[in-house]
Amino acid sequence: MAKPLILVTNDDGITAPGLRSLIHIMNEIGDVVVVAPDSPQSGMGHAITISDTLYCKKEKIDDGPQKEYSISGTPADCVKFAVKEILHKKPDLCVSGINHGANSSINVIYSGTMSAAVEAGLEGIKSIGFSLLDYSWDADFTACKDYILKISLNLLKEKKENLILNVNFPSNTDKFKGIKVCRQAKGYWEDTYDKRTSPLGKEYYWLTGNFVTLEENKETDEWALSQGYVSVVPISYDMTSHKDIDKVKNWNLN
Repeated sequence: MAKPLILVTNDDGITAPGLRSLIHIMNEIGDVVVVAPDSPQSGMGHAITISDTLYCKKEKIDDGPQKEYSISGTPADCVKFAVKEILHKKPDLCVSGINHGANSSINVIYSGTMSAAVEAGLEGIKSIGFSLLDYSWDADFTACKDYILKISLNLLKEKKENLILNVNFPSNTDKFKGIKVCRQAKGYWEDTYDKRTSPLGKEYYWLTGNFVTLEENKETDEWALSQGYVSVVPISYDMTSHKDIDKVKNWNLN
């Protein structure tokens, strides 16, 4: 049987250790094509490049059967470009990551990792975003492998063509308790701006802040991760608030 065609991308850049780990894992499943940003694109959300040119470069980062390309754009750009200009067809699966840092709860909105997975879903491609709750460049992704294989192989068997999964791994990689399929927790960022002054006397700001979880529900990704489970959240790009449609219909709008 022909191996599945797998597109691999990320938001940390083509040299990121998380991406290199994911490539090696996907090589055990199918024929891999890598299309990733040429520089870090964390927090880009679903941005696409429309006011600048895009550049594509063929790469050879390490040994392996995969074909690799770097793109001077965003994670969403990478998926669009891969389908239209490199593959010229839809892959059987798109995987994004492994991200250095969490993409649970509301972080899915800001995430470049998940924007690539969502863009694949928009293209009618099954997709998964993988993230490890460790921001270190030297993070150890070894314990993630068996879970990534299991989740990816199950999704490849799924009939729904645009199913998107957001998968997060706890920071304590020695003690994964298993997998919890759950929903996105309610939470938000309590933002602050660190005001500084440059050597030239010009004021500038760094965005910082603390993440606030609004619930301890056992059905959520934040709870699962806090208890040592790998969280799996099916997500959708339909942002309609269906429960509020009837409420707005009752407004005096005519």
